[in-house]
Amino acid sequence: MAFAPALHSEWLKIRTLRSLPGALLALFAATTAFSALAAADGSSEPDFDPLFTALSGVLPGQIAAVSFGALAMSSEYHGGALRLTLASVPRRGRWFAAKVTAVAVPALLAGLVTAGTALAVARAGLGSAASGLTTAEQVRGVLGCGVYLMLMALFAAGLTALLRSGVATLSLLIPFILVVSFVIGDAAGTVADFMPDKAGQIALHQTYDGTLGPWSGLAVTALWTVGALAAGAWSVRRRDA
Repeated sequence: MAFAPALHSEWLKIRTLRSLPGALLALFAATTAFSALAAADGSSEPDFDPLFTALSGVLPGQIAAVSFGALAMSSEYHGGALRLTLASVPRRGRWFAAKVTAVAVPALLAGLVTAGTALAVARAGLGSAASGLTTAEQVRGVLGCGVYLMLMALFAAGLTALLRSGVATLSLLIPFILVVSFVIGDAAGTVADFMPDKAGQIALHQTYDGTLGPWSGLAVTALWTVGALAAGAWSVRRRDA
């Protein structure tokens, strides 16, 4: 099977599995709601960053993006589905590329829509406190947020292909994102800037200090993602379906 029909097949799987559109809807709802709540708290802190406040809902919302990537890939490991898939697309590398593309595109689009909506809702709540944000900073924040969410979804998809289990991936990534990354950040200083989540989140800030900037931070997250996808591709090629 050529790449285009394989991609179409993978897109149909994502569209018809209820949990996957549900994960993207949860991404939108959670991010927007938490950003609105953060904006309602006001700007009393001395190091207030209006862009990060407006997009801070991404921090809990990214769990839905990670779940989307993990569930999209793990569906192939239930009930022998991967054997049927590879019977239709014998070239495993082509199938894996189609699956990754089918995860990346909706994750990016959902991330961009979510970031744009969260920013608009939070700006309304912040009022004059957000007046210092320039158009370029807002565009960079929305684009960076969309790319970051896509990369985290792909990171989860790659790990799921390696571990062959969505549960194992979520059990590893969710505690890391919610707990371990913050602990490392407090204890390790600038080393934490190179963690996959911390590096990408620099794009959500109006001002930033440290080694990495918004785009270099996303590049670091992209390197982590490429590594996870390469490991997942190796697993798909070398291990039995």
